[in-house]
Amino acid sequence: MGFYIEFLFEAGFSLISAALTLIIGMWLINRFVKGTYNYMVRRDLDATLRPFLRDILNFGLKAMLFIAVIGMVGVQMSSFIAVLGGAALAVGLALQGSLSNFAGGVIVLILKPYKVGEFIETGSIMGTVQEIQIFYTVLLTPDNKTITLPNGSMANTSIINYSRQGTRRLDMKFGVAYGSDAEKVKAILLEIANSDERVIKDKDVLVRMVEMADSSVNFNFRVWVNVSDYWPLYYDFNEKVYATFNEKGIGIPFPQMDVHLHKEK
Repeated sequence: MGFYIEFLFEAGFSLISAALTLIIGMWLINRFVKGTYNYMVRRDLDATLRPFLRDILNFGLKAMLFIAVIGMVGVQMSSFIAVLGGAALAVGLALQGSLSNFAGGVIVLILKPYKVGEFIETGSIMGTVQEIQIFYTVLLTPDNKTITLPNGSMANTSIINYSRQGTRRLDMKFGVAYGSDAEKVKAILLEIANSDERVIKDKDVLVRMVEMADSSVNFNFRVWVNVSDYWPLYYDFNEKVYATFNEKGIGIPFPQMDVHLHKEK
């Protein structure tokens, strides 16, 4: 009887110790990981690396804590490691996609096709990179939607990076009515471009007639701007061109169709 009481006492003590170790260990790990992340922020470590390193540290320390707690409850580590190895193989086969995402995250961090804060497009999705995590990349779209994309697909797809070069070419097309003075139209568009300080002046401004369409004569309008000025200038130029064309008497056509009726003889 005394043997059983002693056994239950030791087993209960081991379970309580393991539970306390798990609770305190998780609290300490969370505090340590948070403190380490804040330290990386203060040291101005690359914002692209910070979430990735934080997650690696978090998972690694918690895995070590879990193994230590298992040992405290009396599980033989050699047997446990053997079982864990078999389980890891099975889980690895079941989670091939997750492992692919992890490898994709490493590739993204090494090759840097995009970084935190850059505006990118992949497929039909566009947004600003918020985080590059172990398995996923998080984008924030212009209309404030959060999109989570697997790193595996991000490492194996085409990505358009709109922020990397710092400048972009703003391409616009304006149509005027047939019979309009082409040189006058070009002069107006050049004046609008050259009068705006946000247009980069050391790169050529292009204003050329590009086509004679069904209802209008179309002009290409191309200027170089800083990435941050792209959309403000896009909207401003539309408003300025519309107002100036009206002021200068340049007709802005709308789609139209001529119908000719022939009487039967």
